[in-house]
Amino acid sequence: MKFSSFIAAVFICMGLACSNPVSEPNTLTEKEKAEGWQLLFDGKTTNGWHMFSKPEMKHSWKAENGELTTASSDTTGTHGDIVTDAVYANYELVFEWKVAREGNSGVFINVQDDTSYMATWATGPEYQLLDNQNAKPGYLDGGKTGAGALYGLTPIKNKVEPKAAGEWNQSKIIQVNGKISFWLNGAMTAEEQIGSEQWNKMVAESKLAVFPDFGKATKGHIGLQDWAKGVSFRNIKIKTL
Repeated sequence: MKFSSFIAAVFICMGLACSNPVSEPNTLTEKEKAEGWQLLFDGKTTNGWHMFSKPEMKHSWKAENGELTTASSDTTGTHGDIVTDAVYANYELVFEWKVAREGNSGVFINVQDDTSYMATWATGPEYQLLDNQNAKPGYLDGGKTGAGALYGLTPIKNKVEPKAAGEWNQSKIIQVNGKISFWLNGAMTAEEQIGSEQWNKMVAESKLAVFPDFGKATKGHIGLQDWAKGVSFRNIKIKTL
């Protein structure tokens, strides 16, 4: 290649790089905005989220270093699950998460935010977040409670491991008319239809059967679990389908 051609190629590549910048955490590209994506976390505040069934209560979740996070050692607020102010039915939700060593958390969908329910998990199915590598022996329950699982109902569909504790994972949840699919680091981990014969059978045979309204709604709040050791989220984005 001639030197002049080489220089031209370099400038072309630089131009392309400038026109396709890497998105900063907790921001939307112009393309994402055009496609209808919305941020559920602005990277700076906990706006848009509140304590489950207690919207006025000060909770322990914080926005720190561009992360929506909580830790068991934090005593500045009440510990508990938080949920979105808004409700959602048909959508694609993407988010990044990491847990501390031995961390255990979850993302709930279709949560009914009502004081008549004791917790988020009394109504909303859970996308499990877990430090698989350091889970207690037997805890994974054949894959039903590992990272990416539809918690307590069915083993993950495709073998995939979460990143080590403290490293970011990429997850996705899609729901359309009650058909849900979970994804972890590019692999589908669950796919079920809420209300189907198979769904009802799974719920009835699980420990979640003690909650009469569990897994019946196909619309509700999205919840984040404050459970053990600490968890952080970023790049929480949703698009209505």
